This record gives sequence, C-alpha cells and structure tokens, in this order.
Amino acid sequence: MASGMYNIFKADILSGHLDLDTAGDTIKVMLLDDSHAFNAAHTTKADVVANELAATGGYTAGGATLADQAVTVGATTKWDATDVEWTAATFSAWHAVIYDSTVTDNLIASIDFGGEKAVSAGTFKIQWHVNGIITLATAA
Repeated sequence: MASGMYNIFKADILSGHLDLDTAGDTIKVMLLDDSHAFNAAHTTKADVVANELAATGGYTAGGATLADQAVTVGATTKWDATDVEWTAATFSAWHAVIYDSTVTDNLIASIDFGGEKAVSAGTFKIQWHVNGIITLATAA
C-alpha cells in the first residue's frame, strides 16, 4: 500500500514542462485495480494502463479530466481542482493515478485508496483534500 509522486513529475515541474494552473495542461485521473503497485520510476500512462479499470459500469478508459485547476501561491502553495465523479457507476477501484494528457501522458501521482472502494449503481467520487491535491509548504 503506497501513494506517491512520480520522479518524472518532479522533473517536469522543475524544467517547466508542466502547467497545472487554470487553462494549463489537461490533467486526468484514471482508476486502477488491485494489481497496481506504485513505482516512482514509472514515467508515462503506458507504464500503468494495464491495471486500469475496464471501460464498463460507468467508467471511461483514460479516466476523467480535472476541472477548474488552480495554483494558489503563498507560504503554503497548493494545486487543486474540482472533485471528480463517475455517476451511474458500478465498479471497484483500489488506486487513482493522475497524469498529464496534453502531450506526453507523463505521470504525476499515484493515490492508494487503502483497499477496495466499490460502488453499485451510484456515484464514485474522489474528494480532494481541503488543502489541495498537492501542497508545498515551508517547514516551520
């Protein structure tokens, strides 16, 4: 059970290849099965797509696009977006992977749900933390 940021994401941020702000890159989140294992060395969607949920039960291959992306700058800087929902859904997911679908499908982060999260004829929702999807803060 592990969540984390992919090494390629850190390189993309530091080299300016990734725009997470409003009207920036198209960022998507896809759902994965219980065979997925986070590996920080993975670089693109192709490295994890074998574990993506099947396009059935209300889930669409490639996942959902994050809406209303925003970077808020301050002593604590955060990147956030609108919560993601799949409606009329019937499936189980164990992980979510966030990636940049604009050009390269480079991976950003993997989120382990800590076990199976199931929905039956309902809404599957990922509710981002109030402090954002990713938060960078100065240590006190």
